[in-house]
Amino acid sequence: MQEDTYAKGKYDAMAEQDGKIIERVAEPADKCSVSMTAISLSWLLTKVTSLVVGAIKLHHIEGAAKAVDLELTAEEIAYLEELYVPHKLVDVMAQNVPAAGKTQVWSLNNK
Repeated sequence: MQEDTYAKGKYDAMAEQDGKIIERVAEPADKCSVSMTAISLSWLLTKVTSLVVGAIKLHHIEGAAKAVDLELTAEEIAYLEELYVPHKLVDVMAQNVPAAGKTQVWSLNNK
């Protein structure tokens, strides 16, 4: 088995906290008999008006469509968000902040 050391370095620091959030997504998914993806997309639809979903199989599209009809309550949304802590920027993203100095890895409009 091959490990993705890049991903481990990027995500392992928050794995315990992320696991708690994943457990919270599983609860309403089980209660509503839908996938965790449907819960996640339904939550995301409370934040944006349009989603871009990468789907390569029919069941991906069917699962995403279920999220449109799924309405989370304000309590469910608050419960899902309660434990969230933003991840610290790492790798190329961490290099692209003012505190990193003058070396900018990428920018908009080549500025």
